[in-house]
Amino acid sequence: MAAQAPEMDRAAPVATVSMTMIQALRSALDVAMGRDDNVIVYGQDVGYFGGVFRVTEGLQAKYGRSRCFDAPISEGGIVGTAVGMGAYGLRPVVEIQFADYFYPAMDQIVSEAARLRYRSAGDFTAPLTIRMPCGGGIYGGQTHSQSPEALFAHVCGVRTVMPSNPYDAKGLLLASIENDDPVIFLEPKRLYNGPFDGHHDRPIVPWSQHALSQVPSGHYTVPLDSASVFRAGTAVTVLTYGTMVWVADGAVRDTGIDAEIIDLRSIWPLDLETIVTSVKKTGRCVVLHEATRTGGFGAELVALVQEHCFYHLEAPIERVTGWDTPYPHAQEWAYFPGPARVGAALQRVLEA
Repeated sequence: MAAQAPEMDRAAPVATVSMTMIQALRSALDVAMGRDDNVIVYGQDVGYFGGVFRVTEGLQAKYGRSRCFDAPISEGGIVGTAVGMGAYGLRPVVEIQFADYFYPAMDQIVSEAARLRYRSAGDFTAPLTIRMPCGGGIYGGQTHSQSPEALFAHVCGVRTVMPSNPYDAKGLLLASIENDDPVIFLEPKRLYNGPFDGHHDRPIVPWSQHALSQVPSGHYTVPLDSASVFRAGTAVTVLTYGTMVWVADGAVRDTGIDAEIIDLRSIWPLDLETIVTSVKKTGRCVVLHEATRTGGFGAELVALVQEHCFYHLEAPIERVTGWDTPYPHAQEWAYFPGPARVGAALQRVLEA
């Protein structure tokens, strides 16, 4: 059963609507644009077409071509102009059609957006949000399935966020847009229309069947540096984010192991307190992500747990990740860290 949205994230009780993640993200953009004329949305096919995943559908018709428009296929140009807009008071939200395509914009992200506040001694900021669909599980192959979050977490001056459900998606996106720092907002596209527990051979479950699809229609935010206890447990802690939150939940249901699942939500800055509290309680830890193993963000999580929880650990930390290969077309489910691999790791830490 999906976790309820934490009370700390909720404002006063308001009417909610069942939304997919696509609808929740669109609602966040709509709310932000309605509240602040300085919020503009642009990128590849986001205007008339409404985005390749339809997240921006209807925004151009509602707010006009000067606030929601298409950009040339130039990721460096998209991010570069957004940095300049942010420095002069706008709050651009730009879309890179797939996270795999951000590499031409890396210099603008690292050398300009991330450094602007520091190099100007606070005189200028870059309040831009860069939305990127990420991850696999959709048969997208090597150029449409990458999970590059670790590359951004390494860069001082940018925030990196990845929601796992519609409620968090809207609240985190609104918080990102309102933040004065540049935010990399990664959207697991396998979760756009429903949660995915890694059992690709089973029928798709819609978001409407989960509590976390209940999203307030108006304005609210989820703190950018806060993790969520997705599932409480006592036997072992699973540290994860994005699609893997649901894969971990599927593994727990398959094995019957009483695991506590921590949804990081914000990859950096990190909610270290929630992580440490959980690992000290359970004494065991499994780190899980979809991205490549070597140099992945899981390595940082392992180091932090070892540093802060060493004397509470009763078993070595396990790491379940993608493999050190390009994301394959033909053997996607051998690459994808599914519930069987996660379940085996949970068993190993309990038996150590």
